[in-house]
Amino acid sequence: MPLKIFAGLVAVALMLAYLLPLILKLKEASLAVVVALGIVMMLRDLWQSLRTGDS
Repeated sequence: MPLKIFAGLVAVALMLAYLLPLILKLKEASLAVVVALGIVMMLRDLWQSLRTGDS
């Protein structure tokens, strides 16, 4: 389980680092909504995978 948590945190950090330039330079609100939805879906998937008992 600790390895799963570590891998999830690394994945979140890498995705945020990848999207950070896009987030900082967005000019259109619709793109901001798409990026925000992508981040929320990724975090929800991470939460669900950590809640399951299988390793």
